[in-house]
Amino acid sequence: MNKVTAFFVLAAGSLFAGIEIAPIDVSADRVESPLSVSLKRIGTLAPRSVKDIEDSAWTLGCETIERGYADFWAYADYLAPLGIKTIRIQAGWARCEPEPGRFDFDWLDKVIDYACAQGLNVLLETSYGNPVYPGAGGWDLGAGFPTSKEGLEAWDRWVETLAARYKGKVRDWAMWNEPDISNPALPGHDIKKTPQDIAVFNIRTAKIIRKVIPDSRLAGLSLATLSPKFFEDCLVAMGDDVKLFDWFIYHGYTPAPESAYDSVEKLKAVLKKYHPTAKMRQGENGCPSELATKFALSGIRWSEYSQAKWDMRRMLGDLGHDVESSVFTICDFNHKGREINRKGLLRANKTKKVISVKRAYYSVQNVVSIFDSSVVRVADTALTNVDCSVVSYEYRSKKGDPLYVFWSCGDTEARRDKERGRHAVVNYERSGDSFETRPTVFTVAGNPMKNPVWVDLFTGRVYELPAKDVQHVDGETFYINVPVYDSPCILTERAALNLLK
Repeated sequence: MNKVTAFFVLAAGSLFAGIEIAPIDVSADRVESPLSVSLKRIGTLAPRSVKDIEDSAWTLGCETIERGYADFWAYADYLAPLGIKTIRIQAGWARCEPEPGRFDFDWLDKVIDYACAQGLNVLLETSYGNPVYPGAGGWDLGAGFPTSKEGLEAWDRWVETLAARYKGKVRDWAMWNEPDISNPALPGHDIKKTPQDIAVFNIRTAKIIRKVIPDSRLAGLSLATLSPKFFEDCLVAMGDDVKLFDWFIYHGYTPAPESAYDSVEKLKAVLKKYHPTAKMRQGENGCPSELATKFALSGIRWSEYSQAKWDMRRMLGDLGHDVESSVFTICDFNHKGREINRKGLLRANKTKKVISVKRAYYSVQNVVSIFDSSVVRVADTALTNVDCSVVSYEYRSKKGDPLYVFWSCGDTEARRDKERGRHAVVNYERSGDSFETRPTVFTVAGNPMKNPVWVDLFTGRVYELPAKDVQHVDGETFYINVPVYDSPCILTERAALNLLK
């Protein structure tokens, strides 16, 4: 069992600025919530550090350190206890080459060496450009690509130097971040890139890395949008070089995570046409913990409650669609000229100092403690529920125990059309602050569990199901009065779980 040291949160928002919070041991009961259910509690999920997990589908964002918006060393000690094994880092050409021909990798060496020592796998992204060379692109989000002869030659030298330096330490690489957006507010960042531009630059970068590291694993595109057409235009422009890539990354923030999956399935279908063995990868998604006026998902009154629910729904929805999933991001970061981006699992102030652990940190930790690569999704689930606004997926643990994960994602309405006749449609709703549950009934063939329990992933608390609420009728098992709300929960066998002692 790993004890987690955290900072107790007493307030939110601007009240934290400059406040020193004393560390306390909260390993026995990591987070409180208003949830109240009439079930007997039997324990709490035990967290697992990265060295306790062989592999998983999760990636954790550690971005923006190359631009000085966050301090890696302020949050480094929180990485391993969380349990996510892969971290995404942006290499930052402008920081690595502050003057033409003079490289400074000391900051990045220390980060990558620390990650390797902790058992973390690094996904290294090659963003962005470098204004010290004429026509070499911009240094921030939305920047233009290098376009001049001098700029492109300097880019090639940097990528080759970067790959050679971290050969043997970094195997996974990603291309330029969100090339399909521009930033009209910054000079040199207002140039819109076509699919042809993006394809050519991705291929140029990928070939350099693959030449230096033949067994590298490459992620292409890193698109901000979920547009199947734009994605297909990029793949077409790549031609046979599409096979350079092992993954293709999309982002695509949506207020209700589930509303994205129609587009995600279309992206997967497009990819299958051009590169059947490559996989889609969600490379950057997260939710603010308070109202934001800028960045993705702004203009909504989020809270630490809704953030934690949203992050879990995105993670488990991605897993249910066979997509590797990234949590954006480990720590709030101060994007100068905009505002503090509050999507972090850790709260930071304007000086980049970590001042508290948010509830989402523990909720994500709960998900990671169970859903590693030894857990296998059952495509044709035997679990049924009459409420189509309840999302559910079935998994099998390494020991063969069932894991049924579910949550409410909105409400339903009846519609009628010529093709489908009368049918139910889900109106997706984002996660909120309510912890009011409603009872539902799940049905499964056979009798898969001897000692069924209900797990609230928000808190990690585990509860017994009363014998009266488990009924066996005609070869089926009915789980009655199972609490459901807008946060992921699990029905599983007690023996499948490792609980805190």
